[in-house]
Amino acid sequence: MSELDLGPQPLIEMMEKWGLVNEDLVNASEEQLTYKQVQRARNGRRLTLKMMFKVTRAYNVAIWYKLNKEQKEKFEEYLHRPLFNYAKGYDAEWPDPNAGLQAELRGEEE
Repeated sequence: MSELDLGPQPLIEMMEKWGLVNEDLVNASEEQLTYKQVQRARNGRRLTLKMMFKVTRAYNVAIWYKLNKEQKEKFEEYLHRPLFNYAKGYDAEWPDPNAGLQAELRGEEE
């Protein structure tokens, strides 16, 4: 593994929890995010901070599209830190504040 390739990122698991695929992020982005950029982000290609922010914004918007009005009021937007294990301030033990919403969308009880 090179200095630029950091292995699978937490973004993969977090997208799965929300039922998102690469296409959802590309379609949600108003900043011309490409499939290749999303794939690089997921697979651990080191991104610039600007690109991490771009992916994170698309991730938040893609989730927003899945929520109803009541769920949108409870949703807490994500920062880039929990999505990328090489981001400054990353914490593997970070508790997801939206776990209840994810379970609700999957039809599960918390």
